Amino acid sequence: MPYVATVLRVMIASPSDVPEARDAVEKAVYGWNDANAKTKGVILQPWRWETSAVPVMGAHPQKLINAQGVDDSDIVFALFGGRLGSPTPDAISGTVEEVDRAVELGRPVHMYFSTAPLPHDVDTSQLDAVRAFKKGMQDRGLLGEFSNVEQLNHEVWKAIEHDIAAMSLQSVTAPSSEPVGVDFFVQPRQEREMSGLNSKGAPRYSTKHWAEVTNTGDRDAESVTFESPAENGGMFVAGADEPTIIHRGQMRRVPLMFTWGGSSDPILRIHWIEDGESRHRDFHVG
Repeated sequence: MPYVATVLRVMIASPSDVPEARDAVEKAVYGWNDANAKTKGVILQPWRWETSAVPVMGAHPQKLINAQGVDDSDIVFALFGGRLGSPTPDAISGTVEEVDRAVELGRPVHMYFSTAPLPHDVDTSQLDAVRAFKKGMQDRGLLGEFSNVEQLNHEVWKAIEHDIAAMSLQSVTAPSSEPVGVDFFVQPRQEREMSGLNSKGAPRYSTKHWAEVTNTGDRDAESVTFESPAENGGMFVAGADEPTIIHRGQMRRVPLMFTWGGSSDPILRIHWIEDGESRHRDFHVG
């Protein structure tokens, strides 16, 4: 069914050494759209110079990226790892020029620095430049950090919610012909983490699993509980099992545990009460 929405352009700016982080921001933007576009009347459009810029002659490449990307963007995410980037005629790097221009235009700019281990062949001069730039930016705003793409995904959602609330865009949403009620969007997540050392002193790793459960409906979900059906004996819901409330637009992180020999298609079952009736729905999280 058609619906009215405001389209916001989200620019992803960074030097060339953090492609996975760029992909993670784009994925987070599309994930937010899936969960919120219809109910909030907002669609986010990612913009990356390598896929969105139109080849054209007549000016320095950075000038063209500024005109096509920065000037028409509503939100900017700037990511840094071990490189600051190549200099331009007007700034110490293209990404820095994009950040400065976006700030000058009054756009919300969210800047994140990676704390993940650096490659052994990192360019130390570039790394020093990043550190000096970060130190200089600390007096100009709040800076963020991320150690992995899962954490960055959470930071992007948090920033988007902050910006949309600040823009007061709720009034553009067309009234729905029928109430949506409670609706859930479930996204399985996992992260590899070090769990200790083996007998030879080498690191051992384990995989942490969880599901992000977002109430995308237009009303609160009451007495919410989570379980794995008996036929999915290889997956368990960890943590407290006390009923909770998930307000509309709110997300809960549900920890999951997997054992050998379980179902190849594990299911997370969500129970809740709506309009005084008990309801449940199954979501595949394999």
